Amino acid sequence: MTGAAFGFPFAIDTGGRVAVGRGDDALRAKIVQVLLTSPGERVNLPDFGCGLMNLVFEPDDGVLAAALEFTVGQALTRWLGIEIVVDGVDVSAQDGLVTVEVAYTRRADLTPFALRVSFR
Repeated sequence: MTGAAFGFPFAIDTGGRVAVGRGDDALRAKIVQVLLTSPGERVNLPDFGCGLMNLVFEPDDGVLAAALEFTVGQALTRWLGIEIVVDGVDVSAQDGLVTVEVAYTRRADLTPFALRVSFR
């Protein structure tokens, strides 16, 4: 089980403190952050992210999907490899909706999970 981290998206709880994410929620939030952050957005980590959002306007074909799957898998392994093993990435696009499905195993207890993120 992962420890506590800032909640994602960043928020203030009812007590006026920074909201905290714990366990599976914190791990899923970290994955979403890697997926939705473009390299260059973070000042102190300019390589962080996978550039997924940069490819939204590219033509939808099998080559692009394969490239995205590879890029996403590599980014998740690089930035979260201590916490997860990426079992597979599936990227699909239909009518302007991009869906990324990530199958992963949490290293702490070898529990398999899956996460789906969709955006336009």
